[in-house]
Amino acid sequence: MSFDTRFDKVLHLSRELAKSKDRIVDLAVKNLQFTVKDSLMEVDLVTERLSMYEQAREFLADRIPLGGSGSSVSLILSYNGTAWLNTAITSIYMVGNRVNVKFSSKGNDVMALTRDIYRPIFGDAISFHQGNGKSFLEASLKDPTVSAVAVFGFDGNIMPYQRAVEQSGKKLIFEGPGQDPFIVFPDADLDLALDDLVTAKYIYSGQTCTAPKRILVHRSIYTSFLERLVERVKQLIVGDPADPRTDVSPVASDLAVSMIAAQLDDARQKGAEILVGGTIEGNLIFPTVVKNCTDDMLGMREEVFGPVAFTSSFETPEEVVARAKNHKYGLRAAVFGGATAKEVADALRGEDYCHPVPDYTFGRFGTVAHNEPRSVSWQGALIVKPIGGYGYSGWIWETVNGRFRIKQGAKLFSVETSLPG
Repeated sequence: MSFDTRFDKVLHLSRELAKSKDRIVDLAVKNLQFTVKDSLMEVDLVTERLSMYEQAREFLADRIPLGGSGSSVSLILSYNGTAWLNTAITSIYMVGNRVNVKFSSKGNDVMALTRDIYRPIFGDAISFHQGNGKSFLEASLKDPTVSAVAVFGFDGNIMPYQRAVEQSGKKLIFEGPGQDPFIVFPDADLDLALDDLVTAKYIYSGQTCTAPKRILVHRSIYTSFLERLVERVKQLIVGDPADPRTDVSPVASDLAVSMIAAQLDDARQKGAEILVGGTIEGNLIFPTVVKNCTDDMLGMREEVFGPVAFTSSFETPEEVVARAKNHKYGLRAAVFGGATAKEVADALRGEDYCHPVPDYTFGRFGTVAHNEPRSVSWQGALIVKPIGGYGYSGWIWETVNGRFRIKQGAKLFSVETSLPG
């Protein structure tokens, strides 16, 4: 099957997703408690994004499946998404792979609808599997028809499989958490920074790996910046995800809620001040801003998968670079300001594309944005924009010429699951 034929099928998928928008949104609200507002936006974004494979034609059209004709790639998806998951699936399909897809158990209804949309378009080239994710991963590593496994998830769940992947000789592509620094200098466009922070931090009630997590603001503007941030956060509408007006709804994961509760307790005990929010009712976490956080606090060390902004001030560019780098996650960083801010952004930036590393590499970031909102820096992600990070935010395990190696940095599933033709 040619690139053009596959592309026509993906465009067909885009049209069918648009037709099914209302049903997808209903299930996102039901299964994941995502808001109507966020879910509508996601469907519109993805239906537009799928057409971007035309821009990938030059470097994808002649590629062939990693495992040869008829081989497949297994894809394990995280719960925090509905429509965007189609970009991950199609990125692997577009280079000729068959795709075995495992949705999160939280999204069973979303999976069923997705399967019903896909079947008439792709037949058995893309299949959907229920059951346990652990069993699916282990079966994929043993299946001789599977050339690679791609996983979205938590690093702690995947790290124990390194030896099994090495023994299998297969490739494993992992996309994991972020604890992304969001750095603001005094000469920044503060409206731009605030707009991006509020949007990127509280969309999906904070349940995205690329949401700003460690908010680092220059001391000279720290108090005034937080005052403006709190004003905006107070305007967010909290409540029923089915209400089109709602901005922040309950968090889908009980584990994420318990972790945030522990993070907030830890911050209080260590002297941080909660400026707004801090209340948890069931799985509903009210949008929160925390002041005077220190780097030893749980909310600055662990991923914050909810609508809570842990903030801190800094004095010098050298300080903020050192603090941003001193972390186990290196997915994305955002820096706002002039010439000094650009120097900081350059100091945090990893290589343009993933590359072999001697071991997990900390202190570098796969995506670094300078005066660029998340909606821009993430445009075309998974299709023409490589994503991924360093440290425990993501990696590739593979065996080349009999030797096991690790690669880190931003990557495209399409390229990593295929070979030049």
